[in-house]
Amino acid sequence: VQLQASGGGLVQPGASLRLACAASGRTFSGYCMGWFRQAPGKEREFVGSISRSGSRIRWADSVKGRFTISRDNAKNTVYLQMNSLEPEDTAVYYCAADRCILSYTPAIPQEFDYWGQGTQVTVSS
Repeated sequence: VQLQASGGGLVQPGASLRLACAASGRTFSGYCMGWFRQAPGKEREFVGSISRSGSRIRWADSVKGRFTISRDNAKNTVYLQMNSLEPEDTAVYYCAADRCILSYTPAIPQEFDYWGQGTQVTVSS
């Protein structure tokens, strides 16, 4: 499956952004999806993941309550809605896909089979 992330940009603290990740090539509903981010000089960090049907979501504590994941299987797209953005959220954001069982929500990079190219999010005043 090929993944294409979009929606990044430069915003001020407190603003919102919505990232999208469009998938092509295989049956999208057969994959659970995740978002990761990587800031300069830091390791790739788990942000959140969503099960194949969208019924289960797992979050990193650093974004819980501010970010929301959703998916539209008819459009082969997963979204990351980011609210109340902070400078610490500045990073390249990656989407990833995992061929997982129905209700699973993976959380470590090694579990994911496919990765998008990343989209830059910069939060600065």
